Amino acid sequence: MTIQRIAVLGGGAWGTALAQTAARAGRDVTLWEFDAGHAEHLSQQRESRFLPGVKLEPAIKVTRALGEAARNDAILLVVPAQALRSVVAQLTRTMKPGTPLIACAKGIEHGTHKFMTEIIAECTDAAVPAILSGPSFAADVARGLPTAVTIAAADALVAEKLAHALNSGSFRPYHSTDIRGVEIGGAVKNVLAIASGIVSGRGLGASASAALTTRGFAEMMRFGRALGARPETLTGLSGLGDLILTCSSPQSRNFSYGAALGRGEAPSGKLAEGAFTAPVLLEMAREKNIDMPISLAVAAVLANELSVDEAIAALLSRPIKSEE
Repeated sequence: MTIQRIAVLGGGAWGTALAQTAARAGRDVTLWEFDAGHAEHLSQQRESRFLPGVKLEPAIKVTRALGEAARNDAILLVVPAQALRSVVAQLTRTMKPGTPLIACAKGIEHGTHKFMTEIIAECTDAAVPAILSGPSFAADVARGLPTAVTIAAADALVAEKLAHALNSGSFRPYHSTDIRGVEIGGAVKNVLAIASGIVSGRGLGASASAALTTRGFAEMMRFGRALGARPETLTGLSGLGDLILTCSSPQSRNFSYGAALGRGEAPSGKLAEGAFTAPVLLEMAREKNIDMPISLAVAAVLANELSVDEAIAALLSRPIKSEE
């Protein structure tokens, strides 16, 4: 498998950042953007509206033609989790058989409870599903600051080749075959980051923040074990690493979303995947009888079933038990 031509679907902050790193890794990059106005801005100004001041690498070609993007050696799907299915369905019309499709969204589909690679496999048998996740902020990656992530595919050789293809020096991918573990880490940490933001916005202190992150990680481990994830994946970059990052910085959209809730404000209009994932995660946890009180509290707050103060009180009044 030769991976020289890489397409990135989505010209937002994360898509632009990944296009930058692929170009720095020496690849020929096609950046597809659905919105006509933003696509023109990317082409003419050579920068994303979401990353002002970061000029696109010369090797990046901007297009609105999905068919052109589909003819690349590998495709990074940098679209919202709930839009992934429709995009993949369109790709299958012109995509070469055996093309790796790398999901870069961190979420679970509503209704079906499908993870991103499951959606890819369900939509087409011509693709090789893969997932990219880990502790990474778009602004850091776009500017070439040191970042490490995980790329997982069922075939170890495919995962390794994708990691090498995206290795730009400052952007260092590790490879894995534990697809489910990588996907679980990315999805669950977004919900926990909202909880951490609530703690910060409510001014509950650093001790509460540390406790929340630690007990939240215990929930991630329980959920992961129930769905067959490897413990070493959940304690790695795409699990604990990403959790630490998003639970500790306002750069995280999920953290900022929760912080606004904690302050009693309306969250900004920016996409926070955790807000979409929380109710699905809760449904899955209940189906499998997995104890996830923090995630449950977040889902209840988002559904207006509990106020922030009621959710905090409910967590603090839980029966005393052994740590697990």
